[in-house]
Amino acid sequence: MFITFEGIEGTGKSTQIALLKTHLEKQGHRVIVTCEPGGSRIGAELRRVLLSLENRDLCARAELFLYLADRAQHVAQVVRPALESGQIVLCDRFADSTVAYQAFGRGLDAELLHSLNTLAVDGLWPDLTILLDLEPEIGLTRAVARNHAENKTVAEGRFEAESLAFHGRVRAGYQAWAKRFPQRIKTVNASGSPADIAAEVQQLVTVRLSETPLND
Repeated sequence: MFITFEGIEGTGKSTQIALLKTHLEKQGHRVIVTCEPGGSRIGAELRRVLLSLENRDLCARAELFLYLADRAQHVAQVVRPALESGQIVLCDRFADSTVAYQAFGRGLDAELLHSLNTLAVDGLWPDLTILLDLEPEIGLTRAVARNHAENKTVAEGRFEAESLAFHGRVRAGYQAWAKRFPQRIKTVNASGSPADIAAEVQQLVTVRLSETPLND
């Protein structure tokens, strides 16, 4: 089963993925956690380019194709092999991020990006996407504080440096995309406590697991 987590900066994706991993492993499942960008060896190189504050001059089209290259390699090298071995894959960001950030955020064509994503994922779409929804003012404040605490302001602060208006467009894009794919994308209010959010996430995953057989 392939589960992705989406949302603007600072919604707590990493925290919820860790909590879900623990929950699933206690149930006897084998779980792998990965991310985009950077989930593969080549992706790690692309992540340094894409997230560094030093690359604020990266144009929207170049940014798009770097993300697509990262995704194609990630699916081929990490996600698909893990699924074929019977593992549950938990991924921090996937194809929906490209639509939200590069289409709604940057102004590129959403339908074109969806088509390019289809090529990049090679037919492999998530079984379930958890959209952690939060006000941009709150999420951005959290993300900036996190990067400062982890000394990543330069190395991974390019999107945190974007305007509040940009993050508002990204959030609106996620909300619109969730309405377009309601069976796959489930929205969870990320303003509550981590425990309350985790309980809701676990319930969504339990339901989807009952509907989606795992490979042996």
